[in-house]
Amino acid sequence: MTEKDWSHHIDDERHNLQRRLITALIVFVILILFTILLIFLILRPTKPHFILQDATVYAFNTSTPFNFLTTNIQITIASRNPNDKIGIYYDKLDVYATYRGQQVTLPTLLPQTYQGHKDVSIWSPFVYGNNVPIAPYLGNEISQDILFGTILLNVRIDGRVRWKVGSFISGKYHLYVNCPAYVGIGGKFLGNSVVVGKYQLVQNCHVDV
Repeated sequence: MTEKDWSHHIDDERHNLQRRLITALIVFVILILFTILLIFLILRPTKPHFILQDATVYAFNTSTPFNFLTTNIQITIASRNPNDKIGIYYDKLDVYATYRGQQVTLPTLLPQTYQGHKDVSIWSPFVYGNNVPIAPYLGNEISQDILFGTILLNVRIDGRVRWKVGSFISGKYHLYVNCPAYVGIGGKFLGNSVVVGKYQLVQNCHVDV
């Protein structure tokens, strides 16, 4: 074997070794990911439970000719992680209120939160809107609701969550929460201007992930 042939042989051996090492590394990573995925599927993460605990309406005022709405609402929402071995990262949660299908407040961003196994998180943000344009017919609906003493609002949360299994953290999943709130206007109101309204019935929210 000539020196040139020997050099080519060494290069081939080196390339073969590199290919084997790369192949072994890829197989190892695939096995690790497959194991984590298998554990993830076996544990089957359950979506978090949300409960609307309180909603206090400080302002729900329409302006003539009922095309604009000003709102100021404080809500208290509790979230519980029902999983025994899976944590939840709440990366981005926007909470806002809708009335008869139309968004009537600006979104309020909740702080990022990690929720451990069986943990409970509670938020009490304000959501508000100043002279938000609304459909003309909603002004009449608001007048009727105030007359009957009850306003149906929907508190909604739109955001992203990640699951944590051991050291593995999943990609982001879309979280959508809808909490109906029948707010009783038992206190002060004038015309189409609600001063104080209170929601008192604690109930579960609908959650999609």
